[in-house]
Amino acid sequence: MIETAQEIWGYTLITAAGGQSITVGQLASVLLLLVLGYLGSRFVGYLIGRRLATTKLRPDVVHIVKRIAFFAILVLVVITALGLLGIPLTAFAFATGAIAIGVGFGAQNIINNFISGWILMAERPIRIDDFIEIDNAQGIVERIGNRSTRVRRTDGVHLLVPNSQLLERTVVNWTLVDQEIRTILRVGVEYGSPVRLVAELLLQAVTEQRQVKTKPQPSIVFEDFGDNSLVFDAYFWVDVTGERLLREIRSDIRFRLTELFAENQIIVAFPQRDVHLDSKNPLQIHLMPTGRETAGENTEHKA
Repeated sequence: MIETAQEIWGYTLITAAGGQSITVGQLASVLLLLVLGYLGSRFVGYLIGRRLATTKLRPDVVHIVKRIAFFAILVLVVITALGLLGIPLTAFAFATGAIAIGVGFGAQNIINNFISGWILMAERPIRIDDFIEIDNAQGIVERIGNRSTRVRRTDGVHLLVPNSQLLERTVVNWTLVDQEIRTILRVGVEYGSPVRLVAELLLQAVTEQRQVKTKPQPSIVFEDFGDNSLVFDAYFWVDVTGERLLREIRSDIRFRLTELFAENQIIVAFPQRDVHLDSKNPLQIHLMPTGRETAGENTEHKA
């Protein structure tokens, strides 16, 4: 039994021109090495990510380190496997050149997205946990993969955006440098309102919100004499990571502003229309006879 296993293990499958042979045992060892190397590289990447997660590094930096470690270990495993088979790397010089040309023509988009993914991780214009806006879609970057980037939209739907599109198209990154966003809140009050008091109340409603930054200071602008209202704009800065939080802050300010306006008898304007009648030519109203009146007239006429 043992002799039979040894014969199968040492059975020659391929004999090269130089006399180098590849046996069943060598092939099995290489396959086992590749499987263990792949699993080991994934495990090492997991350990690195778990270790770096306790530091102050950003998630995108941790992801880059994990990918570099994964591919580095995988390359070493492949080189070791070729060494076990006795195949030098120079033997693949011509073959790899031909394969590269063929793959270049047949898989341009895949290679483009793969290279774009490494460019994104190197230049870091878009990072994990960044809030971005692309093609009228807003969301948080969850993962930058080899071919595409996974974005979780504000409504919970996941988008898979090809990496090349993130480099070729205009992408709005809300949190690239910092999380400071300037926003505007507009309100209109009726004509005759005390404009100075309106400005003070609007500034009070803005500054009372703890999310509003004190530097730069909020500013109130008397924007315009509108068709139906006196228009005021409040400019202020906040630290947000998305559109939802920005809307919630503006909503809280409007709630507070409504209370302040009610306490000071200030009315928020609404569209109004004045209708003027020409007194020189008054309207003439003609009353149409009803059915009973018509029937009575017909009866009298018959009588």
